[in-house]
Amino acid sequence: MPVLPLAYRYAVRLAGDRDAGMDLVQDASVSAYRAFARFEPGTNFRAWFLSIVTHRYFRVRRDEARLASVPLEEAPDLFLYAKAKERGVPSGGDPLDTLLAGADDDFVRAALARLPDDYRAVAALHFLSEASYAECAETLAVPVGTVRSRLHRARKLLQVALWSIGEERGYVKKKDR
Repeated sequence: MPVLPLAYRYAVRLAGDRDAGMDLVQDASVSAYRAFARFEPGTNFRAWFLSIVTHRYFRVRRDEARLASVPLEEAPDLFLYAKAKERGVPSGGDPLDTLLAGADDDFVRAALARLPDDYRAVAALHFLSEASYAECAETLAVPVGTVRSRLHRARKLLQVALWSIGEERGYVKKKDR
């Protein structure tokens, strides 16, 4: 029971929808109940349960469609700094602070929703659930190096998504022509 609120928040971030997140946690709970005999006492229950949530999510997604890779050429290094400089944002500040000024939680949720599934999963675990690299690796059943790689790519893609949403919602002034 203590891990369910965290699992729900994580599932909502993965699925991008509260109802889908609730369904995901419910399916994962049933799976965990059935597989509880295989849980090793003394190990990390939170990571074990979140890995079940993750696997259930990917199983549903795999049934819907195959995962597509995103070309990273669309997400250059220091994207936010380059865009801020291009738009005349003072160089002394953090462009993310400028972008997020006045933004709500939905702004960040919308940016996360634009990430590919494998990047969104690791970003939600690490940034929102504050899981360590090792916990992310255990939860997602991937090596720690893969977690680091996916987080690096997720950060780059989040910059692009945040900027795009900022422009769409008027948080960032359109470029003067």
